[in-house]
This record gives sequence, structure tokens and C-alpha cells, in this order.
Amino acid sequence: MLRSISNISLTDAELLEKYQQTLNANYIGDLLKRYNRMVFSVCFKYLKNEDDSKDAVMQVFEKLLETLKDQKVSYFKSWLYMVAKNHCLMQLRKQQTQLKHQDGIIEFQQGLMENGHDMHHTDESEEKLNKLDDCIKALEEKQRQCVDLFFIQEKCYEEVITITGYEYNKVKSYIQNGKRNLKNCLEKKMPSSNLKYKN
Repeated sequence: MLRSISNISLTDAELLEKYQQTLNANYIGDLLKRYNRMVFSVCFKYLKNEDDSKDAVMQVFEKLLETLKDQKVSYFKSWLYMVAKNHCLMQLRKQQTQLKHQDGIIEFQQGLMENGHDMHHTDESEEKLNKLDDCIKALEEKQRQCVDLFFIQEKCYEEVITITGYEYNKVKSYIQNGKRNLKNCLEKKMPSSNLKYKN
């Protein structure tokens, strides 16, 4: 308690200097206490969820412990605002990427099974999605790369060729073989006795 009281009179710059001299996390804790409401407000503005915002505040704190070991900051409050904002924007981008990847897998899954298995059992959909993801990961590297780019990221042949550097015939072969191997893998992981077939 004495430590917190004594640190009240210290400026942001002084607390930062003491942290860099001692690497005592309490100094960063005192800094964050001063701006906890601001950081939470920034996170809530972008994340729109109280629990996610609270988690983000803790993640920002952990980031500060590492970043501020040797970084000079002239205007801490403004700098912290930008750190919190950028952290939340990165979280949102990550979520959007994950959703796009998941949507791509679902669409690809449906495409693979359009003439075979019915994949619309809600009680099993998550398990099947995970199995498809496992099958994609199990592909040979070049096949996995081309399948991911073409089906999941929805790149055209020309884009896949540009990104990978593979020739057109190679890309076409990797995609076709990868699709066939995925279907075989899924059939092994999901026996026909547990799946319903379309007419």
C-alpha cells in the first residue's frame, strides 16, 4: 500500500523510467491504473463487448510489460491510446480472417460433397468442419498451399501462380489432386454409415 501511495506523486515519465530501471511490473500497473478507464473505453468502442474489452485491457497490460522495457515514450497517455486502439483493430482483423477462413472451409466442404455426403447435420457440423480442417492440414505442402489459396482464400489460377511461383500445369495438378485427397480423407474420417447420402 505504501508503494502505491508513494507513486501517486510520480509523473508518467518517472514511473516509466523506474520500470525500465527495475523491470518491476508494479510501475506499469500504476501507469495502467491511471488510464484503465480510458483503455477500457477504447477497447469497448471497437470490440462492443464488455468481457472481450476486459480481456483486451489485460492483453494491453501484458504488451506494455514487454514493449516498455526499452522504448522511449514522450506522451504516455496518447501513446497508450494508440496502443489500445491498434490492439483492438488487430483483434478485429484476426476475427474477420478466422471467419472468412471458416466460411471458406464450409463452402469448400459443401462443394466437395455436392454429389456425395449431406453435410448439414447441425449436431455434427462442427465435428465435420474440424475433420475437414485436419484433412487440409494433412495434405502435401504444395497441394495444401494451392488448395488453401484457391478454395479457401478464393484466389484465381493466375493469383495462385503469382503467389506460389508454380507453373500453371503444376497449380492445376496440385488443386485437382488435393481435392481428390481431401475427399478420400473425409470418407475415411466419416464412414458412410454415419452420413446420409443425397439421392
